[in-house]
Amino acid sequence: MIFLFRSGTFREKAKLVLKATRQHARNLATFAFIYKSSMLVLRNVNPSGVGKEGRFDSFFAGLLGGYAVFGRNKTSITQQIVIYIFARVLLALAKLSVQPNMHPLSSLITPGTRADIEKHAWPVFASVSWAMVMYLFRWHPDALMSSLKSSMVYIYSDCDHWDSFRNFMIHNK
Repeated sequence: MIFLFRSGTFREKAKLVLKATRQHARNLATFAFIYKSSMLVLRNVNPSGVGKEGRFDSFFAGLLGGYAVFGRNKTSITQQIVIYIFARVLLALAKLSVQPNMHPLSSLITPGTRADIEKHAWPVFASVSWAMVMYLFRWHPDALMSSLKSSMVYIYSDCDHWDSFRNFMIHNK
């Protein structure tokens, strides 16, 4: 995305990509270290037996690592990672919500209804997501992340004005 939507020389863009890659890798490695260390400590202080993993150990270790690595420093890299994780968690929770015996109301969902939900969930999710982002872009663009807004301006606004093949098909502005 840096090469498509950022201005600057090839060298400057390459430096940005390398810097972002290094930060991304450092964040994930630091999180993994904190998570694994926390899991080890929690296993060793478990009141139901040393060496046993508690039901919520992974939650608390993730909470600690998430705060330490991603919660204290809001950068574009940490935001992208957290938003990616958030989207994956929501999709997983949506899948679990229609599984049998997952919650008190799951017995009310018939196999046919479950199949219909699974069949239509993705098209509805994709359509509503795009409807919402386009609405926000049109009426509340400053509410969007700057990188998303910048990409959308390039794709949906800058393309309205062109005077040559180069800025029509190759690069505008």
